[in-house]
Amino acid sequence: MRRPIIIILSVIGIFLLLGTSIMYLFGPSSANTFSNVSRDLGGFGGGAPEVGIAPAAQEPAVVSSAYDPSQDAFNKAAQVQERLVIENADLAIVVKDPKTRIQQISDLAKEFGGFVVSSNLYQSYTAMGKEVPEATIVIRVPSERLDEALARIKEGAVDIDYENRSGQDVTNIYVDLQSQLKAKEAAEGKLLEIMDQATRAEDVLAIYLQVQSVQSEIEVLKGQIKYYEESAALSAISVRLIAEEGTQPIEVGPWKPEGAAKEAIQDLIFFVQNFAEFLIRFVLYNLPALILIGIPLYLVFLGGRALFRRFRKSNEKVEKAEEVKK
Repeated sequence: MRRPIIIILSVIGIFLLLGTSIMYLFGPSSANTFSNVSRDLGGFGGGAPEVGIAPAAQEPAVVSSAYDPSQDAFNKAAQVQERLVIENADLAIVVKDPKTRIQQISDLAKEFGGFVVSSNLYQSYTAMGKEVPEATIVIRVPSERLDEALARIKEGAVDIDYENRSGQDVTNIYVDLQSQLKAKEAAEGKLLEIMDQATRAEDVLAIYLQVQSVQSEIEVLKGQIKYYEESAALSAISVRLIAEEGTQPIEVGPWKPEGAAKEAIQDLIFFVQNFAEFLIRFVLYNLPALILIGIPLYLVFLGGRALFRRFRKSNEKVEKAEEVKK
């Protein structure tokens, strides 16, 4: 009877120790800073995973003033950790042939050890209604070669419409995630040891469920850490390719009265020709067709009118005969 009680008390003690360590590692100020950074990172790369830490309860003054080796180790780890910065670029360039240039940028991404995220080639229209090609492409290249890649992309461009670069420092988030991962892995190891010592089936099942929960949290943390590592290792470059002919200014020539008079005379001649063609067609086609249709209709009308008059006369005779009888 005492053995299951000892096992249960050991599990509770491990979770209390884990909660105390997390409260020491992440105080209220660290949690607020972490939450702000997570909100700032929400729009990157189509939705970075949100990581939130609930603020820990305030510790008594005696505990907060005591020396904490784990907090000191955390601060040293943050100082030793190399800065993790996610860098991206967005630009639009004017080129002679967008179709050829989009292929060159795709080959450039592969040459630099990156890959193409998306590409799109389509047709647009100028102010004069002329159809011109345009293209957009998004690639990822190693962050250490971002400057070199941008220089190669802009090489040979007719003009640069705009260019934007952005950087997001996620070092604090990355260090926090690693600390949480270590704590969860340590808790997992302790739970597995206790589960090996358990003898009752209900104790084994309870500990197994807790191990499953901790392992799920470990996998989520590993996925978030991998996301930040890959995002920092590979920078995203979004390029819009604009055809040179689509940026040409609209040229308005001088007004010439003789040209307007010539066009007016041509329009008058066309009107006379069209009107004459209409009269000829009306006399030779439309009028005979109307006559052929109208004659049967007129005959039907005459027949209907004759029947109506005869019927009306017969009614009048009947009415007069009835009046004479009265």
